[in-house]
Amino acid sequence: MQIPSFKGIYSDLISTSSISSSDPSWDEGNAKVIDKLAQWFTDLGFDTKIVEVAKGKHNLIAQKGQGSGGLLLAGHTDTVPFDEGRWSFNPHTLTEKNNRFYGLGTADMKGFFAFILEAVKNMQWNGQNKPLYILATCDEETTMLGAKHFTDDAPFKPDYCIIGEPTSLVPVYAHKGHVANAIRVTGKSGHSSDPSLGINAIEVMQEVLFAMTQLRDKLIKDYRHPGFDIPNPTLNLGHIHGGDSANRICGCCELHYDVRPLPGMSLEALDQLLHSALEEVQAKWAGLIDIRPLHDPIPGYECSHDHPFVGQMQDLSGKEAQSVNYCTEAPFLQQLCPTLVLGPGSIEQAHQPDEFLAFEFIDPTVSLLQRSIQSYCFT
Repeated sequence: MQIPSFKGIYSDLISTSSISSSDPSWDEGNAKVIDKLAQWFTDLGFDTKIVEVAKGKHNLIAQKGQGSGGLLLAGHTDTVPFDEGRWSFNPHTLTEKNNRFYGLGTADMKGFFAFILEAVKNMQWNGQNKPLYILATCDEETTMLGAKHFTDDAPFKPDYCIIGEPTSLVPVYAHKGHVANAIRVTGKSGHSSDPSLGINAIEVMQEVLFAMTQLRDKLIKDYRHPGFDIPNPTLNLGHIHGGDSANRICGCCELHYDVRPLPGMSLEALDQLLHSALEEVQAKWAGLIDIRPLHDPIPGYECSHDHPFVGQMQDLSGKEAQSVNYCTEAPFLQQLCPTLVLGPGSIEQAHQPDEFLAFEFIDPTVSLLQRSIQSYCFT
């Protein structure tokens, strides 16, 4: 069957909404996108398998060629929610303007699959002796469920993996992780005219905040990775809310914070540091302070800068490998094989209104994918 043009595939992907969100009112699933990708890859001679990871959440595995090893091209099919009032274009319509494709997922990162399809449909497959795999996952923007599920029971072990997140075609060999928690203080409300009638949760939270800033300073002092522009773990106090009226003692206050751990940092040790930092205030206010994760923690990731795969992809891309501060599915796929993050578009467009992919990435990306496939599947 004749598959659509590059632009046609891109347009179809963007117009098929696949938002994942911890807010059920936004969460949609990705089945329709996975079905489209499965049909296109099947039409191009791939063996395809759709795996239901959870209700409405699916992974796609596609394979062309036989043998061991080979190359895995991976990406996620979900997008973040959007604020329609801040968009100049319909987020679910591919709009071509200013030598750019605008739309939700153009850069981050459903558009990457259009590049893969364009690359493989124009290749000659004579002489292939190692398989090419495609992995399309669910829920990267929330729980990393798709990547975790695949890694836990991977049906094959490739030699190398490239995740096509938007890196401006710069190979990324390392990134920090992400830990996000909520700390809730439950005090006792009462009339503000008599403080003895209650326990002010905001005042207790002030002690929590002091402990958290001390923990932030300790992380900066004790941990360092020279490969990052920001060489230390970061701790950000991102959201706080408490109370409901000026004339009531605040009965509840909640803080949301995140930590960006360095590659190699133990998530268990980081959790112990948190509880140690809050030990005194928790003992003072026994039973009033609760800590819960906002999502499962994501570890840092690193593929050794000295690994031959890094050097080879630097040569193919013509760009020096870098580390970044955001996180991807790489910590999970790296468990299977050496993994790099490398794809079209800029990370500055991710999660932004009027997200776009500049046309300047189109030809170089298709060429780089073809040369990568040639290097690792035709050895």
